[in-house]
Amino acid sequence: MSRSLGKNPAVILEKIRKSLDRLNEKMEVFIELQKQERKQDLIIQDLPEALDVMTLLSLPDHLRKTAVTICKLGHATAEEVSEQTKRARAVESGYLNQLVLMSYLKKERKGRKAYFFVER
Repeated sequence: MSRSLGKNPAVILEKIRKSLDRLNEKMEVFIELQKQERKQDLIIQDLPEALDVMTLLSLPDHLRKTAVTICKLGHATAEEVSEQTKRARAVESGYLNQLVLMSYLKKERKGRKAYFFVER
């Protein structure tokens, strides 16, 4: 097989080009994954002490998603959180109230709306 490649340099160069193209594609994926990891690291670093990394890891996935979302938004209603998580408002309201009962979040009412937040 190496003899046939040695006879035609154009074939060798084409195989090298294809290999380099595949390598470039893989590198682009790798770079994108690194960017996403950095974003996640920044989110975790900005969390208040009440919701530190170990606390978040101890929460079930559904509550963790809600807790991280409220940390990003700061001060938000269940409707605002549901827009971010793509879950129903009633579901988010239940999860937020669970986090309040667990003392991870605070809740305050302004008129008819309930706002949830992490006390810093």
